[in-house]
Amino acid sequence: MTTLTLVLLALVVLVGGLVTYVGTRPDAFRIERSQQIRANADTVFARIDDLREFNTWNPFAAADPSAKIVYSGPSRGAGAAYEWDSTGRAGKGRMTVVESQTARRVVMRLEFLKPFTATNTAEFSLVTEGSATNITWAMTGTCGYVHKLCGLVFNSDKMVGGEFAKGLASLKNLLEAPGQNRGAAAA
Repeated sequence: MTTLTLVLLALVVLVGGLVTYVGTRPDAFRIERSQQIRANADTVFARIDDLREFNTWNPFAAADPSAKIVYSGPSRGAGAAYEWDSTGRAGKGRMTVVESQTARRVVMRLEFLKPFTATNTAEFSLVTEGSATNITWAMTGTCGYVHKLCGLVFNSDKMVGGEFAKGLASLKNLLEAPGQNRGAAAA
């Protein structure tokens, strides 16, 4: 065998190993972050269930202030929706509230259209603890082969989870600011 043949054979084995390894990666993902906020669950819930309020602290909406946002459906609760279109990093997509349990949980369908297509589920869970509320922001979805391959280089949990943490910190600051109505937390 020539050196070129050995190099090509080694390259085929390496690429085959990479293809096989990527194929064994999990088909689903879950990213989540949590935060405790000194406010009652009704107050926190109101800032999630109403998508206009949601976008006052949502770091993804803030990523491109020039993005066009169009709201539709009811102002809050199941059926409330908005579409965004951005020439920047926010891309294009749609978010719809599919489940709303007052002061407990909001579930949203998240449809990305650009720069890639994907449909994920975002869930906000609220748990009262004394005069505070523990909030968890989670996103779940499935991973195609390209997403698994990109996951070898980009850590989605770190990137997206970091944005979740930033958004929850913003919500906390908004609700804990002096003069804010925190409901039971103010008592």
